[in-house]
Amino acid sequence: MSGTATAKNVLHIGKYFPPDVGGMEAYLHNLMHALAALKINPCALVHQSKISLTSVEESFSENGSTLLIVRAATWGRLLFTPISPSFPWVLHRLIKRKQPDLLHLHLPNPSAFWALALPSARRLPWVIHWQSDVRTQSSHWLLKLAYGIYSPFESALLKKADKVIVSSPPYLATSEPLAKFSNKCAVIPLGIEDRFGAQTRNDSTVVPASAGKASAETAGNLNVLAIGRMTHYKGFDILLRAIAQTEGITLDLVGHGELTQSLERLKDSLNLSARARFHGLLGDAAKDKLLSRCDCLCLPSTDRTESFGMVLLEAMSAAKACVVSDVEGSGMSWLVEDGETGLVTPTNDVDCLTDALCRLRDDPALVIRLGLKGRQKFLTTLTIDASARAIQDLYHHLPSPR
Repeated sequence: MSGTATAKNVLHIGKYFPPDVGGMEAYLHNLMHALAALKINPCALVHQSKISLTSVEESFSENGSTLLIVRAATWGRLLFTPISPSFPWVLHRLIKRKQPDLLHLHLPNPSAFWALALPSARRLPWVIHWQSDVRTQSSHWLLKLAYGIYSPFESALLKKADKVIVSSPPYLATSEPLAKFSNKCAVIPLGIEDRFGAQTRNDSTVVPASAGKASAETAGNLNVLAIGRMTHYKGFDILLRAIAQTEGITLDLVGHGELTQSLERLKDSLNLSARARFHGLLGDAAKDKLLSRCDCLCLPSTDRTESFGMVLLEAMSAAKACVVSDVEGSGMSWLVEDGETGLVTPTNDVDCLTDALCRLRDDPALVIRLGLKGRQKFLTTLTIDASARAIQDLYHHLPSPR
């Protein structure tokens, strides 16, 4: 493959793949289908999400394309990392069989390190998709300790890679591991399918039911939706405390995680049982129904572990105003422009978040305007097709296999 040719066969190396739940898993799935529509043949090597001693091979058909997904055996997990001794053997065999023009490595994923040891992998051009840094300020001390072992391999991958894709300029500017390799980096935002476009021929109707009523009838009521894993950096405790300081604001919280029970106890202690509903994990259909009914989405994350915020794209696709926290280095406040497509509040600030939610509650016209501008931005730059076309162009400029 020369600099004037486009890759035809691409092998993606990821951590997991749907039906495993997660923003990065959903992105990989959608990206592969979008690349297939551009006449690129993608396949993927990932891990089994359940403990298993055997690898499996599956095919997914959708929109006229069929994706080959190989799930390497997962013998166990350590610090949320799948342990897969057979991964290098499966990778070598897949390269020999599929003859890819390049490897597309989605990090963080320690199993991707095996590509460094395989001559068949090293002969190919590499693209690294940098989803997030492994270590952040809020990382557990065990993870910070383990990163001392992980870091040299991570640097070796970055040194070998021909291109590194980062999802936003703020994340690139604040990523310590990427600082030495910024000349290789290209900013390509993540993207999703437009699941709400088929609802109507007119985007202006993809708005809250209150849109057709006078402001005086709807002011004083706001339905907030929050979606994400119940974990420390999501800031859902801050959101609950903010809701408790208001009147006329309700919350639907979707997700599950290690903090589910403590958040439910906090909800009860704040006397929010009548205004805050916990839904657990939901499928896309049920989640989309809540998105359609809500007035705004709130993502009050507190750490740049929230590197991008895929749920924000879902909300913008549904023409919903977004409220996010201004975490340094995160892509959240780059996606959501304060006063244009949503509101941005200081990190860990309950009072400012309260003020932002009350501002939306008292101004239904603002809610609608922010949501419609968000959808316009989504359609312009944040669809999966836009992301795939940018990646196709990046593939176009890679060197030939050695």
